[in-house]
Amino acid sequence: MFDQDLTEVADHAKTLTELPDEYLADIGPAVKKVALATGAEQYNILQNNGKMAFQHIDHVHFHVIPKPSLNEGLVLSIDDNWPMRKAANEELESTMEKMKARL
Repeated sequence: MFDQDLTEVADHAKTLTELPDEYLADIGPAVKKVALATGAEQYNILQNNGKMAFQHIDHVHFHVIPKPSLNEGLVLSIDDNWPMRKAANEELESTMEKMKARL
């Protein structure tokens, strides 16, 4: 089984938001085929944007990371990686309005 597979996009956009939409329509089926080719029943698909988000190669690419056990593959913990915090309804509404305006 593969430790990790990489699927690159033909366009040399640095981040996902810089990538033309027509490439996004093509990448989904390609990533699916790579995931199937790994033979893994469980896996993560990862795409990083920016240095703080662990993007080390300055073009859009997707990682298909098989997850054969709890300690192998991409190791994430809800408590360590996504600590829960209660947001006030006003904060959630403000965030939603900002996102709507950007769409």
